[in-house]
Amino acid sequence: MSFGMYAASVPVYQRQLTAISKVLDKAQAWATAKKVDEAVLVGTRMIPDMLPFSRQIQIACRFAEESTARLAGAEVPKAPENAEKNLTELKARIAAVLAYIGGFKAEQVDGSDAKETTITVGGNPLTLKCPQYLEHFAMPNFYFHCTTAYAILRQAGVEVGKRDFIGGL
Repeated sequence: MSFGMYAASVPVYQRQLTAISKVLDKAQAWATAKKVDEAVLVGTRMIPDMLPFSRQIQIACRFAEESTARLAGAEVPKAPENAEKNLTELKARIAAVLAYIGGFKAEQVDGSDAKETTITVGGNPLTLKCPQYLEHFAMPNFYFHCTTAYAILRQAGVEVGKRDFIGGL
């Protein structure tokens, strides 16, 4: 059995987004216990020039849904508004992305290793073979934003650890 583009993407996104959703549960419990307004937590940044926690989650979700669509040759869904103002809304965003990517079958994504996709980077079009796009653009960006979201919560004091980030294996 070969390791195809589907196995390299969709199950990985599903596992990591599920883990991040569980981290959000811990963040909610922490915020309640510490009497921290969720809006403050959602707006927290590591440093002033980085995007806030909410955008980290939104962008991670965006990479999962957009790259899955691209690999499947489906129309890329329109980017939703950045309206999530609390952890419950961010969890709903993750759940919607999980439902969306869960609708794809392996046969829709496998075989994309022979295709190309064009993305826009810095206002310029960039055409990549799909494996290169997944391995060197989509996945690194996805993990960067998941990791940054985790690190923001950790920095704020939410009691999460490596096992929470990794999720169930």
